Amino acid sequence: MTDIPTETNGHRPNWTLDLTTAIPEQRGPADEGPRADGAEVVSLDTARERRHPYPPTTLEQDAPVLEGEVIRVDLPGGVDRDWRAELAEKSRTRRPIVPLWLRSRTEAIESLRWAGEYAAYVAGYQLARTPLYAGRLTMRAPRGLGRLIYGMVRWTFDLEGEPVRLTAVQKADPEAYLKLSRQRDSRVRLRVWVSGVALVTLLIASILVAAAPTVAQWSALAVALAVLGVIGRPADRPLIDRAVLPTRVEKLTSDIVIRALSALGIAGITQAMAKHPGDAIRFVAPITRDGPGWRADIDLPYGVTVGDVMDKRDRLSGSLRRPLGCIWPEGDSSVHEGRLILWVGDKDLSKTIVTSPLLKATSHDVFKGIPFGNDPRGRLITVPLIEHNVLIGSLPGQGKTASVRELAAGIVLDVTSEPWFHELKGSGDLDPYEKVCHRYVSGIEDEAIAYAADSLALLRKEVMRRAGVLKTLPPDLCPDRKVTRAIANKRSLGLHPLACIIDECQNLFAHPKYGKQAGEDAEFIIKLGRALGVVLILATQRPDKDSLPTGISANVSIRFCLRVAGQVENDMILGTSAYKNGIRSTLFVPGPPEKGGDAGTGYLVGATPMPKVVKSAYLDTPNTQLIADRAYALRKAAGTLSGHAAGEQPEATAPSYDLLADIAAVLAAGEAKVWNEIVVDRLAELRPDVYGPWAEQEGGAKTAQLTNALKPYGIKSGQVWGTPKEGGKGANRIGIVRDDILNAITERDGKKGFGAGS
Repeated sequence: MTDIPTETNGHRPNWTLDLTTAIPEQRGPADEGPRADGAEVVSLDTARERRHPYPPTTLEQDAPVLEGEVIRVDLPGGVDRDWRAELAEKSRTRRPIVPLWLRSRTEAIESLRWAGEYAAYVAGYQLARTPLYAGRLTMRAPRGLGRLIYGMVRWTFDLEGEPVRLTAVQKADPEAYLKLSRQRDSRVRLRVWVSGVALVTLLIASILVAAAPTVAQWSALAVALAVLGVIGRPADRPLIDRAVLPTRVEKLTSDIVIRALSALGIAGITQAMAKHPGDAIRFVAPITRDGPGWRADIDLPYGVTVGDVMDKRDRLSGSLRRPLGCIWPEGDSSVHEGRLILWVGDKDLSKTIVTSPLLKATSHDVFKGIPFGNDPRGRLITVPLIEHNVLIGSLPGQGKTASVRELAAGIVLDVTSEPWFHELKGSGDLDPYEKVCHRYVSGIEDEAIAYAADSLALLRKEVMRRAGVLKTLPPDLCPDRKVTRAIANKRSLGLHPLACIIDECQNLFAHPKYGKQAGEDAEFIIKLGRALGVVLILATQRPDKDSLPTGISANVSIRFCLRVAGQVENDMILGTSAYKNGIRSTLFVPGPPEKGGDAGTGYLVGATPMPKVVKSAYLDTPNTQLIADRAYALRKAAGTLSGHAAGEQPEATAPSYDLLADIAAVLAAGEAKVWNEIVVDRLAELRPDVYGPWAEQEGGAKTAQLTNALKPYGIKSGQVWGTPKEGGKGANRIGIVRDDILNAITERDGKKGFGAGS
């Protein structure tokens, strides 16, 4: 403690500083030590260095001071664990008791069917070669008889022990020789009796067979030849040929995976392997068979992401000694960005042709989704259509149109759906479906582009009409305010599924005349038509901001991206940051399957909980025609052929114009009031195709056109003083007030803004 005495008699006292208690048994430098008056002198620097920022309230008198010790700030002891959270995590990652292929009736039937066909093929193959196998056994029977006799003699007289006995003789070891001789004599006595009984039994059996019927004799001879033929078979020539030559696929092991990942040249993996070779790459689950391939769940080293591995998929293929189409690394971002799921297939996906299940389907229900293709593990992937919109993009020749054909097949096979198909390339890829479409066009000329633009304008009106109809339905019929199968079946409501396909949509949205309005209509449909049974499917081979407006690409819920050139195109189709997150369609090999390419294979996002690599089903023109013919027969029987399919003339939209905005444009700022006839003449000059017929009328009919057109806006025409445009005496005639037009525009735009914001 520090003693601080008070002043006495006006003199300053002597200060005595005693730090022996605060810092026990501490000595300073050489000049430190006890003074003559009994005080202890301590170096302040030493005391400060030993001072703790959080001194204890009570100090042990004899407590030692430890110098240079590292003090850990971690809490001592174990951490309290939430066992329920741990069980929930284990339940999330638990492996299924029943295999996945047995949990799906379709997959189970398909697997059993395949196994049955395989067994039947192998049995038929071997049965057809029975005479060949019989001939081989007959030819090998003499050799088998010789081997049998030779083996029996060696066994009976214990000739296999002869070299050991001779060795004992050569070493002049009589004790060992006598021991071996006694063992040989014991064996031979027993074996002679066994061999004798076997020979007598065989002789009796031969006599009985000789006295038996001919069939028994031939059967016994066949059995004898078969046994002797098996005994006499050469070691390098098997008796039975293989019905199916096996593909030599190396089993995936942890050593192979670690070797492959280490060879990728990723700095994070290389450094981790150098520092901690046994723990750099962790396997969070055993490597198991998953469908027709092997699956490995891996935690990559710290700082390494799945995207780093996917960038080197080609090198990974070389390290694993498997074709590129067999190597499919993917991430599990629900765990963390370093969780790699490596699937190595037995068969190259690029050489697989996926057959559409719709080829054998008599009909289809779009509310159940459309079978789209298979993932690398051979599992069927279904794309939900209702309440979604679809965007498909790729480079030319990568299978985009085939993917559109598959979706179109599911649409036309549902007799309640209304197909609007537009193929803006002019190649006729969708021509087989023309006979069942409500609206259809194929071409690249301006007329075809205008037709597609009209379709979007009509579809926008249809969305607004459906919204009004859906709003009037009672809650018990439509509790969720969206179109269901039950509501769609009520044809009188007009809420059946309506699917609009626009292939090569960049030709529409980039058109200088129709593109801007078409983009606005498409964005409106995508945002509002989802719950109204209206589906928009867009396909493009040039995904950029000009040919694919951002308002469209940002709001589409399902995306399928085949091979694209770079990161920008990849993210335009799959969404922002898709490339950064490892979802990269640039990894697919360009070209058709027969040339080793990945045409038809792409990333599907939005249709499944996690992005998946999917190879879409392939429909060639003859098969597409078969589906279209079946759909036509179904629709004709159901009476749902309409529009283009029923021979009706195409419905065209009226010229789009804004009357109030046009009037405001032709009125000068200084004109407070203008005659109707002058306004009509100016409007006819502005838009001849719209207002030209108004100006051609005479007298009061000319002014009445404008008067009647303004009534819905609450604007009334009245007597206005003015002078003729060619000059002359002023007069009162029917006219309008400029401020009334401007006020109506302001009021209308204000209501639109409020409605949009709410």
